[in-house]
Amino acid sequence: MVEFTRRKLMASSAAAAIGAGTVGVASGEDDPEEHDTLEAPYVKGNIDRFSTTALGAEVTGPFVFETGELLYSLQGPSPENVAPFDTGGVGVFDDFRFTFNGKNDEFEELEAPRTKQEERQVLSAAGQYRLLVHTGEEINGGDERFGHPQTPDGTDLEEIAAEAYEGVGEQADMNFFVATNDEGTEGYLFTNNETRPGAISRTPLYRDEDGYWQADLENAMELENTEAFREVGGTKVNCYGDLSPWETPLSAEEEYGHPRVNGLATVSDIVEAGSGVGLRGGSEFWNRPNILDVHDSLSDLFGEEHAYPMGLNNNRGTEKMAYQLGAEPIDMTEVEVDDAAEDQDGDGTKTVNTPRPIGDEAFPNRYRYGYIVEITEPTAEEPIPVKHHVFGRAAWECPEVLPDERTVYLASDGGAKGIYKFVAEEPIPSYDDRMDVRGTLYAIKATEIGEGPVAETDLDVEWLELGTASNAEVESWIAEYDDVTQVDYLETHAETDWTEDLEAALAEADEEVAINGNQDYITDEEVVEWAEQYEERGPDGVDEDLRRVPFLETRAAAKEIGASIEFNKAEGIDSHDEAEPGDFIYFGISSLSGYMTDEHGDLRFDEVDTGVLYRAELEADYDVSTLEPVVVGPNASDSESLLDESLINVDNVMVMDDGRVLLCEDKGSFGRTYENDALWVYEPPAVLEASSVAVSHGATGTVDLTLSSIPDGLAGGRITVSVEHADVAEITDASYHDALELTSGPSIDGDGSSVEFRFADLENEIGATREEVTLATLDLEGVGTGTTDVTIEVHSLDDDDGTAIDTQARPGVVVVGPPPVGEGSGRAPTDLDGDGLFEDVNGNGRLDYEDVTLLFENLEDESVRLNEAAFDFNENGRIDYDDVVALYDEL
Repeated sequence: MVEFTRRKLMASSAAAAIGAGTVGVASGEDDPEEHDTLEAPYVKGNIDRFSTTALGAEVTGPFVFETGELLYSLQGPSPENVAPFDTGGVGVFDDFRFTFNGKNDEFEELEAPRTKQEERQVLSAAGQYRLLVHTGEEINGGDERFGHPQTPDGTDLEEIAAEAYEGVGEQADMNFFVATNDEGTEGYLFTNNETRPGAISRTPLYRDEDGYWQADLENAMELENTEAFREVGGTKVNCYGDLSPWETPLSAEEEYGHPRVNGLATVSDIVEAGSGVGLRGGSEFWNRPNILDVHDSLSDLFGEEHAYPMGLNNNRGTEKMAYQLGAEPIDMTEVEVDDAAEDQDGDGTKTVNTPRPIGDEAFPNRYRYGYIVEITEPTAEEPIPVKHHVFGRAAWECPEVLPDERTVYLASDGGAKGIYKFVAEEPIPSYDDRMDVRGTLYAIKATEIGEGPVAETDLDVEWLELGTASNAEVESWIAEYDDVTQVDYLETHAETDWTEDLEAALAEADEEVAINGNQDYITDEEVVEWAEQYEERGPDGVDEDLRRVPFLETRAAAKEIGASIEFNKAEGIDSHDEAEPGDFIYFGISSLSGYMTDEHGDLRFDEVDTGVLYRAELEADYDVSTLEPVVVGPNASDSESLLDESLINVDNVMVMDDGRVLLCEDKGSFGRTYENDALWVYEPPAVLEASSVAVSHGATGTVDLTLSSIPDGLAGGRITVSVEHADVAEITDASYHDALELTSGPSIDGDGSSVEFRFADLENEIGATREEVTLATLDLEGVGTGTTDVTIEVHSLDDDDGTAIDTQARPGVVVVGPPPVGEGSGRAPTDLDGDGLFEDVNGNGRLDYEDVTLLFENLEDESVRLNEAAFDFNENGRIDYDDVVALYDEL
């Protein structure tokens, strides 16, 4: 069994303490069997709390400068906090730097806040948090305010918005710094603001004479107020993001309002039922005047058949988005109210919109939101935004662009959402015009491996291809809907003249859209037809006019072809900036609940209220095929002492250059003794791995035993490596790395099933490193046919400080091919391309016509029949003459 390291949890009873290096249940309950998720919480490695944010605020937008200094946003703090933490902003930790040595030895873990005074300010284990800018502060010579969108004439939208403009000035999120000098002492900080319309602030930063970061607010600017941003429709709810390998910020539009169907329902379900009542998502009502009123309207029309449209509330503010783009603001009026909660200024009235539908061409196009926005030319006088339409449309929390500059992983926030991947045909910065970026979009299909507790359940990942296009192609499809306005909602779907009876026209239109869908945009029938053609012809064979479907209606399209659109609050994806195949990428699920835990769909997990951090090894082409849990949180039923010392609701995730991971919380109130969100620093365990090898029957191959991520070097250890099935492969010899001066000869069992290694690094040849170090090499002989695991047992493994190294053992696999076929050369077949099929039937090292004839002549022989997996070239699960044809087709 893999040995996991668990952080020590202080509890009210001795039974609740969990020691490092132990394996078992980590629950604060007396009876661990009562916990829904056995072995939760636990950590493969170690986490330490570095900071708690001020009461009410999330920890968002972490960024670590090359110097090791840490910065993050104070999002949405309580106005009752200690000044200056009573307003939001972006701050840096003075007098602290991460050393990038892979260990949390720069700080002593922060104790949880214990007094109201401590809860109402930002605390840290080291250094002092200092706000560089407060949201709402005057910037740009007083012409703008930090995080505040404006109309084209420079009017702050807060001044003209009738409905509550939630969180203006308090919603700072993403932060990424782009240096403007070689020393990295000056540059621009790009900050997202989660508003409707969206806001992206650019703030010049510089070091003062004492070496501390300062913000030049006089020359800061709001990018959303530039003409370039209005030309792309502006943005909406800019959440977290990424800094591309070519140093441009990528802002994620968290467009929660994009679902066109509720929950796990599909568009096919609506078409088959002949009605979408109770199944329509919020985006189908996008261009309805006063969109939030549609819920009451549908309740009146359909009663209990109606269900709240998914994402509807997040489509509030479409009128404000229109004003920001240049539409004439609609009239406001004062109405009397009895409810004190609705009384805005204590005069017994509230301001409401006069319902006049917007017919202006500036009304926002629903298909222009929900994208990754790259800020190109970030240091220019006016940066240029590019929306990467080919990445798909969703409630993006963040992207992660890998160092190949082609592969992008994307997380969509909220319930019943997907995880996606985009692969460009060429490196993205190699395109002279970003609109020419072309590639393929994929959706995740996830399957639980086994039926154990969450802590022991990996996810097998398959990527379903949705379609291939360029940004320019998708832009041309989007532009076809630019003229759709609120007037169209009424004139397309209602018979009553809205200018004569607006109330009746709205009711008619609401009823029609609920039943038959919004005909102003992509229709139900188009989505279903795309899916049917996809199944018949593949993603590249659909009609030209249907190619738009997976890019404009990404979630709906993915659901139609069986993708796992069940993930709940996938809020973080990151790997370190120079990640290579073999390194890890991390995926944060803030709350493993909802559609991931019910009896419907692909995923049937036990519930983990507080979420899970997964990681995946990047493969040779930067693909990901398995997600493994590395941090599993507690549930609400657990003890306060356990909740106090556990990661809860992981949000933003940032991997530092030394492999450690910053984990930000977005928990709200969750039963802790303190209410604050925290920032944790995660130390991954060392990875002890046996490589995999394919050998021919009777031939020999080698397996390397490697160790990586050892920040305190290696002193020595004792390890046993075993072959699970010695009748498939035997260990015949073994040797040590040359750097290991003191060793005990490898002790191989008589049946060749295992070997023990004992060694010491006397000369400190293997020092602190993240890189992979080969400890030993095993020679194996293929004595049977089939596969066998190569497993690792660590008896002891110590670093240069004499401390036990926390390790995650990763088994290898040995594949032994079939014996020689027929009476030819006597050579065993070989697998030429590593796909598990032995194309080289005659064993001469190449695929040729003789392989086809040899298979044909011996199709009935035991050497073929008993090795189905090796010769099933048509992959139908049996040996038949079509396998011969399939092999011939490979010539």
